Amino acid sequence: MRHVHLKGILFMLAFAAGIGMGVKQAGAASAHEIDLKARMTLEHLYSKSPSAKALGDKAVGILVFPSVVKGGFIVGGQYGEGALLKNGKTAGYYNTVQLSYGLQAGGQKYGYVLFFMNESAMSWLDKTDGFELGMGPSIVVVDVGAAGAMTTTTGHSQIYAFFIDQKGLMAGLGLQGTKVTKIDK
Repeated sequence: MRHVHLKGILFMLAFAAGIGMGVKQAGAASAHEIDLKARMTLEHLYSKSPSAKALGDKAVGILVFPSVVKGGFIVGGQYGEGALLKNGKTAGYYNTVQLSYGLQAGGQKYGYVLFFMNESAMSWLDKTDGFELGMGPSIVVVDVGAAGAMTTTTGHSQIYAFFIDQKGLMAGLGLQGTKVTKIDK
């Protein structure tokens, strides 16, 4: 019995170390790397979703997180870095962080893009020491496959979120409780 308990503890420590290494790698990008990956991610999204392209044409700002690493075993977390694009140019760099606990196990990597449709929504990014998603303007999460029925005239949200390139095994994706904070690069 003691042997099984020790194996469980060792497994949890190894898993946590793996998550930590993934977070460190995700956070090691230079400004140039983030810019390049953000633009490639946005172009990839536009190629899969004409609705995303239409939103991008009307958005005041687009926050792109090309790679977010998420993992956990009882206690979990996620981390990624991205770029805010305004008028086709990088206007700042941000990270996305989330901590969670509960019945969870696994790991995954994905990206997400936030389309800010007006200045009021944009102002939430820098209002406080980090913008907690789900605690400000309304956010509509759009499924890339189902976005064909949405147009910029039928959509009336302040912020739209698209998840892209999900890989790994971990149940569920959500933005509730995710903190987005401006960083220096």
